[in-house]
Formats: sequence, C-alpha cells, structure tokens
Amino acid sequence: MIVLKNIRKSYFIGERELPILKGVDLSIRKGEFVILMGVSGSGKTTLMNIIGLLDKQTEGEYLFMGNNVDGLEDEGLATLRNEHVGFVFQQFFLLPYLNAIENVLIPIVYSKKEIRHPRDKARLLLKRFNLQERTHNKPSQLSGGEQQRVAIARALINEPDLILADEPTGALDSKTGNEIMELFQMLNDDGKTVIVVTHDPKLASFGKRLIRIEDGIISEDSTV
Repeated sequence: MIVLKNIRKSYFIGERELPILKGVDLSIRKGEFVILMGVSGSGKTTLMNIIGLLDKQTEGEYLFMGNNVDGLEDEGLATLRNEHVGFVFQQFFLLPYLNAIENVLIPIVYSKKEIRHPRDKARLLLKRFNLQERTHNKPSQLSGGEQQRVAIARALINEPDLILADEPTGALDSKTGNEIMELFQMLNDDGKTVIVVTHDPKLASFGKRLIRIEDGIISEDSTV
C-alpha cells in the first residue's frame, strides 16, 4: 500500500535549511497495524503528513496504492486523500454546532465516492461504537472518549483503505485511551490498514508492527 524511497524533507528559515527527514525507506502492506513512535521533534508528524498526502517530500519517491504521487498537484492529492485515507486527530476537530451524526457525515460533502444511504451508514457506525443514544448530541454534550469515537466514525464514513491516527489518545485518560486503541484493533481485524502515530510507549503493544523514528531516520522496525 505504501512505499517510501529515500524520503527527505527540509524546511527553510530564511537562508537556513532545517532538515527534518533524512532518508526514510519504508514499506507498509495492506492490512497492517503499525505504531509509528517518536519523541517530539523526531520527524514522526512530518512523516505522517507525507504518508497521509497532507504534505510533499523535498526529495525521494512515494508510491501510494501503486500510484506515484510525486507529480500530483494539490487537487490530485486531495482526491486521493479523501477517497482512501481516514484521519483521526488528538483534538477531535468536531464542529461544535453540528450533532454527532452530522459531524460523521462531513466527509461525504467533499467526496466523489458514491456512498449509498450515507445517513443510515453514519447511524450504523455510531451504533457500532456504542453511540446510538448520542446521535443528536453536540460535541459539548459528549465526553472526550465519545467525541473521539465520533471522530473515528467520521474517518470511516468514506470507506477508506487507510486509517491514520495522530496521537489519538493524547487528550484522553488511560482507560479511555485503551478503549480507543481497542477500537483500532477491531478495525484492523476487519481488514483496515491502521497507522497510529504516538510518543507514548504504552501504546506499542496494541499494534502488530513498531516503527521508531529518531532524528529524522528510522531507528527500529520490529514485529510487536
């Protein structure tokens, strides 16, 4: 699904070059559950943004589902991203004036995929995550764990091939965080490719593969 070849990424501050990724080679197969771990400043968020088609590398080659994405403009990247990648973030990013089911439906607005009976699908997703009694609640009426489950349902509404989660438990207590990670395990068991980006070593045991990044390079790639 994902092939990265000698990926390098730098930012420029005036005339000064700041290298973030320093030659990353990585392949991820369909159906894997990967924990991408690194401390703040290690390059993990930059790598996640490239994998998720939110940013482009300075050098190197990226093949996503067999497509070389290097030459794509923003519109092409956005189309691939919307059709194939579901994002889950630490801060939920739910719209406060919409209820749970309306938040889940947001990606449908931007999708070119034909999703049949989207409201019924959204309702089923919420039910799967034990939120059937919360469909008409707004984010302010939900707990942190409930908001994150709504965000996961939103990530799934377009039937993506890849779930990319950035510090998904960072704003939650440990018990609720473990419940969210168990949801990702369940989605992986269903065949979804899952990548969880985190700095928390306690989450490593939930995945099947651990990739550790340090100072812009991969320092560990092991089976959990």
